[in-house]
Amino acid sequence: MYFKKYTKQRNRTIQGLRSFKDTLPINIKKIITKKGQIFSEILNNWKYIVGKDLFKICYPKSFKNSNKFGVSTLLIMVKRGNEIDLEYSKKKIIDKINSYFGYSVVKKINLVSFDNTATNFKEENIKNKNVENSKYLDKIIKIKNEKIKKSLTELSKIFKQK
Repeated sequence: MYFKKYTKQRNRTIQGLRSFKDTLPINIKKIITKKGQIFSEILNNWKYIVGKDLFKICYPKSFKNSNKFGVSTLLIMVKRGNEIDLEYSKKKIIDKINSYFGYSVVKKINLVSFDNTATNFKEENIKNKNVENSKYLDKIIKIKNEKIKKSLTELSKIFKQK
């Protein structure tokens, strides 16, 4: 690879194929590593942080980093009726998150309850969506190659099952 020097954006760039993180401007990379990494790590390790019982009833929605006016806050969505369980374990969750990162990341947790029936309704609509009988079936029938036609119908059956 050939390294260019003295470009406006960076001190040097890589000629040829680059990873996505190398193509981002430096200022955006700093923001992503500062704020985005904390929330993504919390999402990835949510089951470990809260445990199996609370994992089924809640999930993190957003993370607001500390600034001049407020402290760093984690917003958690909780199924209606289970707010008390999470309220009692707030301190434990904050301690686990801070011990995972090694420094004080979260100082406050806000809870927002949601109705479980609304989410089940959305999931049922997705499950009942019949891909095989949709507009794509007409397009699949028009294909002349039998192998492609067969593989596309198999793919639509898999989508139907999900």
